[in-house]
Amino acid sequence: MNVYPLDPPRLFRVGFETPVLLKDCARLALAPDEQVTFITESGKEYDVVRKDWGFYATPSLNGRLLQFGLHAALVANRQGRFYLVLVEREQEAAFWRYLAQERLQLVSWLDSTAALARLARRLWEAR
Repeated sequence: MNVYPLDPPRLFRVGFETPVLLKDCARLALAPDEQVTFITESGKEYDVVRKDWGFYATPSLNGRLLQFGLHAALVANRQGRFYLVLVEREQEAAFWRYLAQERLQLVSWLDSTAALARLARRLWEAR
C-alpha cells in the first residue's frame, strides 16, 4: 500500500441546499488483495479490499458491516445520481435530517437479509 497525502488538502463544495466544504486529504494505492480499514472516533469500522478485478467497496452488507455498527443504504439525489451510504447505528436521526435537508430519496436499506433478498428477486425478475 502507498499513501499519498495531499498537503494542503484539495477543497471543494458539495450539496445543494446546505453546501459543505469537503477536504480531499490523501490517495491510497492498494495492490490486489490488500485492505484498508477506516475507523471512527466511536470505534466503527469500514473495510475496502482491492482485488485484481476491482474492489469490495464494503464488508458484507448483512454481516460484518452490521457488526461494525453501520447500516448500508442506497440513496438518490434530484439529478438521478445514486449513492451507497453507510449510516452509523446511533446517527440515524442525523441521517434522516440530512436526507430531508438535501432532498435525497432513500431508495432502499441494504443491510438486512430480507431487504437484500427482495432486491435480488426483483432484479432476477426484471431480467
